[in-house]
Amino acid sequence: MNIPRNGKVAVVAVGGNSLIQDEKRQSVGDQYQAAANTMVHIADMIIEGYNVVITHGNGPQVGFILLRSELSRNHLHTVPLDSCVADTQGAIGYNFQMALSNEFKKRGIDRQAVTVVTQVLVDKNDPSFQKPSKPIGKFYTEAEAKERQAKDGWDIMEDAGRGWRRVVASPLPIEIVEEKAIKSLVDNNFIVVAVGGGGVPVIRDEKGVLKGSSAVIDKDYASALLAGRIKADVFVISTAVEKVYLNFGKPDQKALDKVTAAELTKYVAEGHFKPGSMLPKCKAVLNFLREGGKHAIITNPENLARAVRGEAGTHIFP
Repeated sequence: MNIPRNGKVAVVAVGGNSLIQDEKRQSVGDQYQAAANTMVHIADMIIEGYNVVITHGNGPQVGFILLRSELSRNHLHTVPLDSCVADTQGAIGYNFQMALSNEFKKRGIDRQAVTVVTQVLVDKNDPSFQKPSKPIGKFYTEAEAKERQAKDGWDIMEDAGRGWRRVVASPLPIEIVEEKAIKSLVDNNFIVVAVGGGGVPVIRDEKGVLKGSSAVIDKDYASALLAGRIKADVFVISTAVEKVYLNFGKPDQKALDKVTAAELTKYVAEGHFKPGSMLPKCKAVLNFLREGGKHAIITNPENLARAVRGEAGTHIFP
């Protein structure tokens, strides 16, 4: 199929939770099917003429690796958190590549997808390292958690009355290490999967040497940084709802169709969005626009193509 290309680049951030449909469908095969469902909508965007960079979350998948590592720690070495992120980048990227390849074959589209295992630089002095607060992995009893704290140097905290968990830093991303490679692939019309899980968090020591870090980077913040750095025409966050709402879940909820950055900033300040849900997405969009981005969209996967046509989603402009 001869795809007309409009010359525009879209960075699309796909949630890691969207690959887990429910508790009964968590296997690798189930996750591939969920990925394939989402890639249908990415292909729709490509039909619209966009070159697409796909980023993704990985929270559940990293949790699975950590649990396997935990259960086998008396028999095998444990897996460091930065390696868990890299592992999920490869595995999820592989699923995306295969799903896109099969979708392209079905539609007769002459394109190829490639995954870049992406390191993202963070500041070793980021305040989050002084007060880690991002829960990861399984729940423990207080005694178990404190034992791991003493033995393995973990930071721990009680999590909403459900038990104790390991917590790690969640520093802000400041540089995409493989930015030039990603940009080169985009310029050569590859569909690129990058910055998975917010990127593998790395720091530079005094000599400029990169080292992995036990941290978790917000994938929407890292995706916004990437979108800005490669000068994407549109930054899209794919989430569970078609649009952003004020007073979400209340009788007077109101969908937002088009808003300015100033208006969205006001709504953020008024507390309309929850920290673990829409708030980081709105802040990521504002970061993108603040750094020179011209157009951002928040919508759900099934409306991606309609959204870039202006028919769905919440559109945010400078």
